[in-house]
Amino acid sequence: MTKMMMIDGLQYSQWSREVFEQMRSGGLSAVHVTIAYHEMCRETLQNIGAWNRLFAQHDDLIMPVHTAADIDMAHQQNKVGIIFGFQNCSPIEDDIDLVEIFHQLGVRIMQLTYNNQSLLASGCYEPNDAGISRFGKVVIAEMNRVGMVIDMSHSAEESTMQAIALSQRPIVISHANPSFFEPAKRNKSNRVLLALAESGGLLGFSLYPFHLQGGPDCTLDSFCNMVADTVDLMGIDHVGMGSDLCLNQPLSVLEWMRNGRWSKQMDYGEGSATNAAWPKSLSWFENSADFPNIVAGLQQKGFNATEVEKIMGGNWLALCRSGFGPQSGQD
Repeated sequence: MTKMMMIDGLQYSQWSREVFEQMRSGGLSAVHVTIAYHEMCRETLQNIGAWNRLFAQHDDLIMPVHTAADIDMAHQQNKVGIIFGFQNCSPIEDDIDLVEIFHQLGVRIMQLTYNNQSLLASGCYEPNDAGISRFGKVVIAEMNRVGMVIDMSHSAEESTMQAIALSQRPIVISHANPSFFEPAKRNKSNRVLLALAESGGLLGFSLYPFHLQGGPDCTLDSFCNMVADTVDLMGIDHVGMGSDLCLNQPLSVLEWMRNGRWSKQMDYGEGSATNAAWPKSLSWFENSADFPNIVAGLQQKGFNATEVEKIMGGNWLALCRSGFGPQSGQD
């Protein structure tokens, strides 16, 4: 039986052989991993160096992804391809040249902002959404040119809509859910999801409990109902997985994600201390080895084999094929 192509559109775990083995046992052929939240250029280079060591130490399990063909190779060799991504634009600082340089080092996806206002766009927790900045417009054009995919997972609504309109290539929202399912600030309106689909983009469904109806008590059936409703809205070709899995990370990492360097107090996002710690795991999805549970849930919901493969990885692979190479002609 041919192994299904499965791709997870976002993880940020404490990387270890155990985590890589869970990825492989769950059937994943590629994972988009966060290598920067608030790091500046030099710190991000150190993170890439640490990943190069992981590739050397665990080359029987993982390999770097620079092209979609690398994902195919990982799939064929029963390895997990690792796609580098930034959850913020801080690594490029205020230097347009760093977009191409990081692309040369393997970075293939970058969020324009992480919750707050950045030099490029407004985050989803900002009270005022200023849209895409002057610098943001030239960064979008440069990302289009070199083949770095724009990610608006943590961005505010108007900024996201403008990014979709400005980008000449499809963008992603790698890890979020529809706000009709759960009205978290990080989740996306029907307006955004329709624009994303019409532009050829992709939504990766998040399994992070704070993005789900019922939090850690969300059932697999409820999650799959959300997938079905979103497919009805966006179409089967514009959805995928983006688990937002953060395994074995200490509280200090959660504080780094939220606070960075900008706040001395713990940032609770929507003002509630109830999300001050890592949430309890979903009973049906504790780590990457549980991806087959989602496959089974989608099959029970009535999705056929072709549709399940598109949701679990085929649509991500198509996005990588079109998005990771240099821009051709004037498209």
